[in-house]
Amino acid sequence: MTAHDLAYSHREAFSIDYGREVEEEIARLQGVIAAHPPIVQQYPPRWLAIKLLEKDQDIQMRLKVLKGGAELLDQAEKSTAHLEAVIGDDSDVIIADHRYGFINGLVREAVKRTREDRLTLSDKIDQVVTSRLLGIPIFLVAMWIVFKLTADVSAPYLDWVDGVISGPFTNWAVAILGALGLSGTWVESLMVDGVIAGVGGVLVFVPVLMFLYLALALLEDSGYMARAAFVMDRLMHALGLHGKSFLPMLVGFGCTVPAFYATRTLENEKDRILTGLLVPFMSCGARLPVYVLFAAIFFPRNAGTMVFSMYLLGILTAVVLGIMLKHTLFKGKEQSAFVMELPPYRLPTLRSIWFHMWERTGAFIRKAWTIILATSIILWFLMAIPVGGGKFAETDVDRSAFATASSIVAPVLSPLGFGTWEAGSALISGFVAKEVVVSTLAQVYAVDEVPEVQEPTTFFEDIGEIITSFVGATLDTVKSLPLIIGIDLFDEEAEDEPTQLMQSIQQGFETASGGHGALAGLAFMVFVLLYTPCMVAIAAEKQELGAKWMWVSVIGQLALAWLMALLIFQGGKLLGLG
Repeated sequence: MTAHDLAYSHREAFSIDYGREVEEEIARLQGVIAAHPPIVQQYPPRWLAIKLLEKDQDIQMRLKVLKGGAELLDQAEKSTAHLEAVIGDDSDVIIADHRYGFINGLVREAVKRTREDRLTLSDKIDQVVTSRLLGIPIFLVAMWIVFKLTADVSAPYLDWVDGVISGPFTNWAVAILGALGLSGTWVESLMVDGVIAGVGGVLVFVPVLMFLYLALALLEDSGYMARAAFVMDRLMHALGLHGKSFLPMLVGFGCTVPAFYATRTLENEKDRILTGLLVPFMSCGARLPVYVLFAAIFFPRNAGTMVFSMYLLGILTAVVLGIMLKHTLFKGKEQSAFVMELPPYRLPTLRSIWFHMWERTGAFIRKAWTIILATSIILWFLMAIPVGGGKFAETDVDRSAFATASSIVAPVLSPLGFGTWEAGSALISGFVAKEVVVSTLAQVYAVDEVPEVQEPTTFFEDIGEIITSFVGATLDTVKSLPLIIGIDLFDEEAEDEPTQLMQSIQQGFETASGGHGALAGLAFMVFVLLYTPCMVAIAAEKQELGAKWMWVSVIGQLALAWLMALLIFQGGKLLGLG
């Protein structure tokens, strides 16, 4: 039997975890391979994807003569280039490192030594951070620090971006349209109330994402995230879940789409389906702007803690559902071993951190100029179309086609504390992309804003103001660092002034909830956490799990989101909270 035949006949025997970055590229290559049946018939997809990342010349030559081979080789070249740029080593070396790490971990699991080896510094640290008693508490504290820093440190920059977009950028757009003779027309309204309000409302949160990805890159490159996987593996096995399920869930904190593809690392079909059903409860980066906005509105003194609690609630929900499904639909499922490598601790490099941070933030920005831009324009047109009389682009927003359509779901949301067409419209548009929830709120609540009368400024004065305000935001960030741990070195208690959008949302939720705005805001955050992911994620879920399980997930998440939001709002009212 040849090596290829052996690999093919035992393709379900085991699967090495090559780490998040490599697994994402393997999943991407598998997607291309699956689209070409002639290739699938000759080679097992995962085996072939790994061989391509190893730059196997024999495989490359064989693929050149197969239909679809050129496309696959092109994607393989992009994947290897990406891995080498991010990790800083040849892709075949990266694969070999993880493979030998797997072997080393397997030996540690199976071999009993009669004499203890001398402990290295990494071993001594691991005795604490991976211990049975302290491992999970340390992991939770680390995550709390990450989200606390993300919410509090990025706040001054968030205000800076908001000021730049609502100030100079808007003024420049109005001036250019005025020079073109379009001042006061529907075109100006489209640009200001549609494009700038929609896209700008999302871009405001770019600093939040940059700080989050910076913190996660530090944890990943230092070697701690591998320890977190080890700790969570132990917990998952105790709860009846597979240890390898942690990888797709970890990927899900970045984006749900590659998380679904990452379930391919699970050999057992029931493991793969169960993990796929739990992946959407991991809060992707697109939900973070919603959490930050509502935490700043209703819980300004504990914004970081509230954001962290959303991520923690998603994990706890997945754990509880995993236990329930394990003992019902997936009862009697076999478990297999999960061997992983614990790399030595190392000092993160600026190059690697920058790649991780900018790659993920760049994907968010690209989405802002594509999906969010298109959605913002469509929403503006729907809000410009009058229902029951009126002129185009001159009708009140609550009498528009968008408000009329969104009002249909408002009664269903009333028991949750946010039964308004504005909240309903944001949740409906959230099916396109979760970032659109914020851009929709920015559009529907900002349509009736009356702009402040300002003294005209020159272009260079605006540039100077942008630079000056950026320096001020940086100084405010430095001042906020000691305040995060409760030390007021600067003896200041100033609070950020809420924006017009924040005031409008707060007033709308207070009115809809009968004076329980904070409870309604929390219920809205939980609903966004638990309800159906974006359309692209649903398509990936259907591809990986099948239409049956996709519908189970979609309907089940909607029902669970409504029920949890109902319990929070109505239960909180009964307890006299909010």
